[in-house]
Amino acid sequence: MEVELLTQQEDLARRRVDVASIFAEHHVGLVRLALIMVGDQATAEDVVQEAFARTHAGRARLRDGDKALAYVRSAVLNGCRSVLRRRATVFRRPYEPPVWSAESAALMGEERREVMLALRRLPRRQREALTLRYYFDLPDQEIAETMGISASTARSTIARGLAALGRALGEDS
Repeated sequence: MEVELLTQQEDLARRRVDVASIFAEHHVGLVRLALIMVGDQATAEDVVQEAFARTHAGRARLRDGDKALAYVRSAVLNGCRSVLRRRATVFRRPYEPPVWSAESAALMGEERREVMLALRRLPRRQREALTLRYYFDLPDQEIAETMGISASTARSTIARGLAALGRALGEDS
C-alpha cells in the first residue's frame, strides 16, 4: 500500500505543470498579446497575471502538461474578452483604444500604426487569429486549441481576416 501511494505521488509530481517556467518563458509575449487586444499596458499585465494565478491554482487539474501553454493563452484571450465586455458595458459604446502618446507615435512607424489600427477594427475573432498566427507564429492546430475552434475554422478565419485587413489598408489583392 505504501509503495502504491508513493508511486501515485511520484506520478502526480511528474505530471504537475511547472507554471513558473511557463511564466518565465512566455510572460512577455502574453503581455504583448493582451496589449494588442485591450490597448493599454496596465490592463494587459493584469489580465496575464490573473491568467497565470488561476493556472497555478488549478495546475493539479491540468492533465496534459504539453497543453499548458495553450491553456494559458486561452485564459489570456478570455480575460481580454472579459475586460472588453466590461468596458463596453460601462461605457455603453464600443471600446476605442487610447490615443498613442507622442513618444510612441514618434517611435512607431506610420505604416505599423496603420496596420495596428486596421487590426483593431477587425472583428474580435479575426483579430485574435491573426495575432496568434503572425505575432506568435503558431500553427493552425495551436491557434484552434487556443481559441477553442477547429483547425479548418482557424484557417478560414485567418484568410478572412487577411482579406479584411488588406481591404482596410487599401491594398490590391
